[in-house]
Amino acid sequence: MNAPDTILLTITMGDPAGIGPEVIVGSWGDPLLAGVARRVVVGRVAVLQRAVELLRLDLKAVAIQDIGQLAGMGDNEIPVLEIEYPDADSAQPGVNSAIGGQAAFLAIDMATRLALAGAVDGIVTAPISKKALHMAGHTQWPGHTEMLADLCGISKTVMMLYLSPRCPLVKSPVGLGVIHTTLHMSVRDALVAISGEAIIATSRLANDFVMDMLRATGETRLPRIGIAALNPHGGEEGMFGDEEIRIIAPAVMEGIRQGLPLTGPLPCDTLMHRAADGEFDCVVAMYHDQGHIALKLLGLHHAVNVTLGLPIVRTSVAHGTAFDVAWKGTARHSSMTEAIRVASCLARIPGSQ
Repeated sequence: MNAPDTILLTITMGDPAGIGPEVIVGSWGDPLLAGVARRVVVGRVAVLQRAVELLRLDLKAVAIQDIGQLAGMGDNEIPVLEIEYPDADSAQPGVNSAIGGQAAFLAIDMATRLALAGAVDGIVTAPISKKALHMAGHTQWPGHTEMLADLCGISKTVMMLYLSPRCPLVKSPVGLGVIHTTLHMSVRDALVAISGEAIIATSRLANDFVMDMLRATGETRLPRIGIAALNPHGGEEGMFGDEEIRIIAPAVMEGIRQGLPLTGPLPCDTLMHRAADGEFDCVVAMYHDQGHIALKLLGLHHAVNVTLGLPIVRTSVAHGTAFDVAWKGTARHSSMTEAIRVASCLARIPGSQ
């Protein structure tokens, strides 16, 4: 593994109208990040400095032209690789706009290119607004994850929400992840998109992630992955739906045949409780809210979004732009802190992602 002080992460500013700049600045001096990794922000100096002044912190956002300039930075300086988009400096707080969407896109694009080129070891993303992204003309992507996949030239990625062992309600020493078989689509479309092939592919990514975390913590056992049922009570043998019988159970059996450590399908209401108690390291959910709601109830402010299947390390905060509280100085930065910690951990694992 690489030493923490050799890890370099880029942090994208996110939508300048949201809480991204605040949580980045708020996390900068967090004691939990001492010695974890070096960081550089991709965004706009004026926006970051405005967040510094809002939070009244002894920090200063400083523009740099290349990564080599990091060596001379002080502890109270936030290095910023600037996107060439000065309009972002005047984005109206708390409002969706094409300006905010374009600024978010440009930061993600630059950070991704740096990671693909090997100039940095991973990226951590602040939240963006999907509506603002579309207002800026980037309508080809339903969300952040799909954009990153496209920029990396990858067709299949999945989102994992992850709680580190620091979350008091999680008993597994490697934390708890929820990975999604379907993601940014309507529930109606998700029901059609669920397939045995998708469940197995998602389970394999879950297994690889947990293996990495086990290695990082020195654990020698195999992963433990629970597969969620789709219907209430697991369908009650077809009384409440037959997807478990037709699709999910056969996929679990085939995954086991292929060597994956799977258990299920299990009713999700009890599965999440069992997982939090340490029985499982990861849960494979069938659709977005089935996984998101349960995990965020367990630890919203500890949650991290991890994109699996990319050729680069990428984590993100597990919350949105929070336009309703943006630029009021009240945003909590704990999820950003956790996202940086997890990205650093993954970047230290040889061959991770």
